[in-house]
Amino acid sequence: MLVAARVREHATYEDLLEVPDNMVAELIEGELYASPRPGFPHADAASELVSFLRTAFGRRGNGDWHIVFEPQIRFGQNVLVPDIAGWRVDRVPVMPRVATIGIAPDWVCEVLSYSTARIDRQKKLPIYASAQVSHAWIVDVDLQNLEVKRLENGGWRDVATFGGDAIVRAEPFDAIEIQLSFIWGPLPA
Repeated sequence: MLVAARVREHATYEDLLEVPDNMVAELIEGELYASPRPGFPHADAASELVSFLRTAFGRRGNGDWHIVFEPQIRFGQNVLVPDIAGWRVDRVPVMPRVATIGIAPDWVCEVLSYSTARIDRQKKLPIYASAQVSHAWIVDVDLQNLEVKRLENGGWRDVATFGGDAIVRAEPFDAIEIQLSFIWGPLPA
């Protein structure tokens, strides 16, 4: 099983551009990390969640969010690729047409995989907090869990953890219910 690997210390954005397209490359605290593309369960869960949220909240459905799959975002010297990110339209009326956006999102979602879970939790969440991202979700497809976090006083507050086939309201998208089994599929018999 492939694991995200630190490829180079003292890396630059140019080093990031040299990583092959079949890998996800991120610059974290001056180090270049390369991870394999997500496996099917991970990609399927992220795709279902993007589809659901874009339908309910996306700007094309007259919603008030830009919901984007795997955007490359610059946070100072860090360049991260959350699985999903969202920007409120009232804060970012039009998304810039660039490869790497320099505007911190209002919400991020990391779908954990074996290869990236430690980096997502230990390295990326603190960067999101320091950039004032107001909400974060951690989705664990294997455990069928959704962790909802809110930024408070510069750190993450655990708001709720949901699991299984529950029907939930999860901020910042708590205006509607989400049936979790739509994200990761039905529970095994």
